[in-house]
Amino acid sequence: MTKRVYNFSPGPAVLPVAALEEARRDLLALPGVGVSVLELSHRSKPFTEIIEAAEANLRRLLGIPESHAVLFLQGGAQLQFAMAPMNLLGGKSADYILTGNWGKKAMAEAKTQGRVRAAFDAAGTNYNRTPAAGEPDLDPKAAYVYVTSNETIQGVQFPAEPEVGDVPLVCDASSDILCRPVAIERYGILFACAQKNLGPAGVTVVIIRRDLLGRCPAGLPSMLHYGKLAEAKSLLNTPSCFAVYFVKLVTDWLLAEFGGLDKVHEFNRRKSQLLYDVIDASGGFYPGHAEKGCRSIMNVPFRLPSDELTAKFLKEAEQHDLAFLKGHRSVGGCRASIYNAMPIEGVEALTEFMRDFQEKNG
Repeated sequence: MTKRVYNFSPGPAVLPVAALEEARRDLLALPGVGVSVLELSHRSKPFTEIIEAAEANLRRLLGIPESHAVLFLQGGAQLQFAMAPMNLLGGKSADYILTGNWGKKAMAEAKTQGRVRAAFDAAGTNYNRTPAAGEPDLDPKAAYVYVTSNETIQGVQFPAEPEVGDVPLVCDASSDILCRPVAIERYGILFACAQKNLGPAGVTVVIIRRDLLGRCPAGLPSMLHYGKLAEAKSLLNTPSCFAVYFVKLVTDWLLAEFGGLDKVHEFNRRKSQLLYDVIDASGGFYPGHAEKGCRSIMNVPFRLPSDELTAKFLKEAEQHDLAFLKGHRSVGGCRASIYNAMPIEGVEALTEFMRDFQEKNG
């Protein structure tokens, strides 16, 4: 087997080795079926069993009640940026809580569909924090309130769901779904593209409160209408069968390895704390970006004293099998994305390298 490096990419991201190995074993022919999942009809009984198992796993892990439908869609999170307002605005305005680049992108897309406004915008501090309780200027008559639970670029994560009253909460959880328990009943819509914690790119999970399906305008194209997609059980057209299959494999792994999201959360906090301990003890050699109260346990951005040292750090990190650590241009420096499938050994190797690098170059 080709040697695997530690993959700190923000996405598409590291996948569980156990899931990759199972997919490799089954790629030529699924046991008892005789064809690859890549060849399997989405109308067949074997695929029905796969998609139903993936949904059952998600419901078990996230505690999704029957009041919410689970959809497996395409188009990534960016299509959801438009679909949510397309289906829910209904002539009203929506409030956006902006804590980073992805929230800004979502609001820009929403503006193509109707009236939206920023109820909170952390641009003044370069998106290094989430709002304090009561800080967002929320409209109690808004169609919905939109948040990004974890901003991958800035490394900012909501420590808990914001209080939005009776207004439906719409959340892009693409980069932190399944990393910790959530109060799913508090969400009108929670969606996530797959390529962080769910599987490979190609499928987007949308969890939507069933009563909101009645708000979807009748004139929407069928493939953009949450109600019609839910009625068809995500099979209005051919879904991304392999990506759905892989969501099942990843959630199988989470259940077998951890049992539930409390243990997953504990594991992720342990990994992220290893990195934040090095950052905090570096005396400013590795300054972080996010404020301590809202640091992400999925994406850890940090900088170095100069661009030259950053380039040297990244080059030498790759020589130590620590790959894809380059930060986003809006924040600079480096970023370690440590999703569920990143083993603790990878984070330990990175922290050891960071200490050694500072000792030699500080």
